[in-house]
Amino acid sequence: MTPAEEDEATGIHCRLDELLAERGMTLARLSELVGVSVVNLSILKNDRARAIRYSTLSAICRVLDCEVGDLLVRAD
Repeated sequence: MTPAEEDEATGIHCRLDELLAERGMTLARLSELVGVSVVNLSILKNDRARAIRYSTLSAICRVLDCEVGDLLVRAD
């Protein structure tokens, strides 16, 4: 990992891919249901997000019928 990547590493992993697969849902469909762009969800899914609004987090969890701890886990 480069120094720049280490600076950006949060130690948090987003399990969005796994949760979508378990539910047979696409990122595009989640985007429609949550009201967040596919691009922003993709950034979250690929662990490149630097922040997330509580309202977005809540909406994702509501649509996926999961808890925050199911979506975001420590990866350190």
